[in-house]
Amino acid sequence: MLFLKSTSVTKAPGIYEVDVAAKPPGKTFGVFLATDPDNPPQAVLAALQELGFKNTHQQGYVHKDKGKVLDMHFQKDGTDLFNGWKTDECASNLAALDTLFGNFGVTVAPRVMSLAEAYA
Repeated sequence: MLFLKSTSVTKAPGIYEVDVAAKPPGKTFGVFLATDPDNPPQAVLAALQELGFKNTHQQGYVHKDKGKVLDMHFQKDGTDLFNGWKTDECASNLAALDTLFGNFGVTVAPRVMSLAEAYA
């Protein structure tokens, strides 16, 4: 999900990259993190859990620049059809994510994935 250019620069301690994205039509967002497995961002992970986001996938790999990376995906169920987010849930969840990552100096820009990206 994330295109990670380098492991030599972090956005915050233990975080290489953050993506807040939704599959079309774009009401239910997931959080995608590229983290340093040797220095995990425990405070961020705990805060995500407190907000109700659950880790749904994680996979480690060695980046082309030889740095270790752990990709992590988080989702939060909503009350709409198929556990999606209703409009008010979307607004409050995105605001909470903005605050959470802002507290760690990371700016997030929620986006809707392209169809090709979402269903690849």
